[in-house]
Amino acid sequence: MSTYSILIVDDEILTLSNLKKILEKEDYEVHVADTGETALDIIERYKPHLVLLDLMLPGISGIEVLKRVKDMERETIVIMMTAYEILEKAVEAMKLGAYDYLLKPFKTNELKNTIRRALETLSLRIMVQDHLNTEKGRYYFGRIAAESRTMKDLLQMAKRVAASDKTTVLLQGESGTGKELLAKAIHYHSPRAEKPIVEINCAAIPENLLESELFGYEAGAFTDAKKRKIGFLEKGDEGTVFFDEIGDMSLNLQAKLLRVLEEGTFTRLGGEKQIRVNIRVVAATNQDLAGAVEKGEFRSDLYYRLNVVPIFVPPLRERKEDIVPLALSFMDEFNHELKRAYKAISQEAAAAMLEYPWPGNVRELRNIIERIMALFADEEISLSHLPLEIRDYKKSQGSPVLDELTFEGPFPTLEEIEKKYIEKILAATGNNKTQAAKILGIHPTSLFRKLKQK
Repeated sequence: MSTYSILIVDDEILTLSNLKKILEKEDYEVHVADTGETALDIIERYKPHLVLLDLMLPGISGIEVLKRVKDMERETIVIMMTAYEILEKAVEAMKLGAYDYLLKPFKTNELKNTIRRALETLSLRIMVQDHLNTEKGRYYFGRIAAESRTMKDLLQMAKRVAASDKTTVLLQGESGTGKELLAKAIHYHSPRAEKPIVEINCAAIPENLLESELFGYEAGAFTDAKKRKIGFLEKGDEGTVFFDEIGDMSLNLQAKLLRVLEEGTFTRLGGEKQIRVNIRVVAATNQDLAGAVEKGEFRSDLYYRLNVVPIFVPPLRERKEDIVPLALSFMDEFNHELKRAYKAISQEAAAAMLEYPWPGNVRELRNIIERIMALFADEEISLSHLPLEIRDYKKSQGSPVLDELTFEGPFPTLEEIEKKYIEKILAATGNNKTQAAKILGIHPTSLFRKLKQK
């Protein structure tokens, strides 16, 4: 299949069907939407390379969809489709960032050639961007799947602090919540993005080695020091130093790190020369550092120096709206990495995943999606693919999904049950109608129609 994906947006079902057939024959991955609202959901979920967008749509207009696409995914190519009578709207769309427009009715060859030229332009952009900014693209904030209000607010705060040059950030939260990913996103969105980010796992390096790894040493500083070694702090000059699991650093080393943060200088082991560094520090821990300070296990002065901007990353069980979006993002990742063609998560599997507490957090979720896709070459992640502890968790808790739904009378109608269940799934997916439709096992258009009837 082509590496390019195309979204066709048109309220005429026959047009959608015909264009889909034409483009699938050209080996594109094709998505369709018959409303602007559905189109925006699909764009947010799939991030298509190109959008073939009709100007005249019910609800949100084609012009409004174009504006929002450019806000969401600036690199997405948009080609407008319009009738001759409203040609001036197409001109307006070009000014707003549309790549080109097609006058209806257009010929198949005209469509193919316009799309080919547009994707050649996009390919050139991607090549340049990948060459100049590979790491920044990988850790782009927009690629972090977040539907919960908590995570959206957290990412907004991280974006703001990233823009400051030296502000120290302390990331706190359970293991596996994504603190390392967030630290890298902060670095690659900061003024230091072109400089290195140096990662130090304080729990993984033995205490007697951590000091020499941090500060480096001169030849002859100790028995095995045959030649000078440049330490992590020096390697991170002008960039960011990320201290992971900083709560495991010894009190002695904490005092030396505090001096570096306060004065910006240190000496290598066995050396006398003062070395000046300009670093930004991001630290992370799964421990309660404030509690450790009270117990005398962590220096209060270092804690307050690190805790300039504290960011708490909540566990996955407290942001269930993110579970399905994260799983789908991992599915996309491993489709590419493992050469799979998964397209969805079944309703039953998604419901089980929403019930499970995820003690290993995002890391556990990612590992399970990778395991499933490595073992099974299917198109959908089903309930049978999930580990037994996830499949049987709801059963062991004795809390069926419908127990959480409340009704006015003792015997709700089927219509009332359906309405409540749709509301529950929409809440769980952060009101992402495309994802909700997948869980419900219906087409997004059907879901949109049901919502209009409510």
